[in-house]
This record gives sequence, C-alpha cells and structure tokens, in this order.
Amino acid sequence: QVQLVESGGGLVQAGGSLRLSCAASGRTFSTYNMGWFRQAPGKEREFVARINRIGSNTYYTDSVKGRITISRDNAKNTVYLQMNSLKPEDTGVYYCAASTAWTILPRDYNYWGQGTQVTVSS
Repeated sequence: QVQLVESGGGLVQAGGSLRLSCAASGRTFSTYNMGWFRQAPGKEREFVARINRIGSNTYYTDSVKGRITISRDNAKNTVYLQMNSLKPEDTGVYYCAASTAWTILPRDYNYWGQGTQVTVSS
C-alpha cells in the first residue's frame, strides 16, 4: 500500500514556473515507477511524465518536452515535477501515481494522489 500526497500547485502567469511535489508513505516507494498526469475541466486525464524506480529513465508527452522535468528522491520518498515556461493549456489538476509497470496508461497505475490544482493565466 502506498499513499501519495501532492503539493505545490497554484496560480501562475504564463511563462512562469511551479514545482510540484508528491510525497509517498511506506517503505516501498523505490519499488514503483512514478508518473504525473493532469486533467483539465471536461477532458480526460492525460499522461504528462514518468520516471523509473531509480530515476535513471524518464519519458514525457510531446507537449511538455523541454519545459517540464520529472525527478525523484528515494531517500525522501518524493517525486517532483518542475514546470517552466508554463502555458494556459497546462492548466488542470495534476496527479501523481505509482505503478509496477513501465507505462503511460492511467489504468495501469496502482495508486493515486488526490491531485493539486495548477492554473496558468494568460
């Protein structure tokens, strides 16, 4: 069992930056691949980024490449999402999730946080 709690969301102007954090409980954090997803109003939840168990491999959706970086600190049981050059289309609720699989599909993630709101104004 893994419990995930996101933080760091907020309101920011276009071009600004935010750093999201996701703190995990339990001793098994390092055994999970981690992902970040987002959901805009009226839209389906979409994949943003993922990182493998030891932080050596990452993958991003095309729309965020070069602007967003995922990282993790297994000693702190935390995964991060550094978001720069934010755009209004980045607005949504951001969720972190844990998976035993290397996947971008939400259905393959075993545990989810409650989400944190990110709003980018134009």
